[in-house]
Amino acid sequence: MNIRRVGIDLAKQVFQVHGVDYQDKTVLRKQLRRNQFLGFFATLHPVA
Repeated sequence: MNIRRVGIDLAKQVFQVHGVDYQDKTVLRKQLRRNQFLGFFATLHPVA
């Protein structure tokens, strides 16, 4: 997955994560609970 940009909609308990590639096509769309947030980004490859 080649993610160029990540957007995060912050809320109290559930976060929406959206990632796009170099052609601005959606390659990531995920809903995360607060306790999953840091673990998910710890395993995600760096965004260039």
